[in-house]
Amino acid sequence: MSPIATIAVSGMKAASQRLEVSASNVANAMSTGALPNADGTLPAGAPKAYDPLQLVQSDVAGGGTQATITKASQGTSASYQPSAPFANKDGLVAAPNVDLAEEMISQLVAKYSFAANAKVLKASDEMSRVVIDMKV
Repeated sequence: MSPIATIAVSGMKAASQRLEVSASNVANAMSTGALPNADGTLPAGAPKAYDPLQLVQSDVAGGGTQATITKASQGTSASYQPSAPFANKDGLVAAPNVDLAEEMISQLVAKYSFAANAKVLKASDEMSRVVIDMKV
């Protein structure tokens, strides 16, 4: 595979992973859980809130990109939901820090990034065919 194609494929893979991360965050945006105790542990039998994910892209030597999925640094925040069975005495639960507008933008970035890299891959393929036709 040509270096151009390798770079484009790595971009397409990163865009796919960005979409997967965003879809997971949106799907679990309302998945609340119990607030941790002062020592960081959860009350016995209480559910844990969803930890949002984030995608970190970094350059690869020789060209291309590598995507790494990590947990978001500020995963949850306290939210007032006194009717939740696992709410603390103040009616608070842990809610994922998922900004739906930000996730929508991330999905659009993934869409356009994938499309742009697909066009680069197609152009690389067409250039290779022209070179092969010239040799024949």
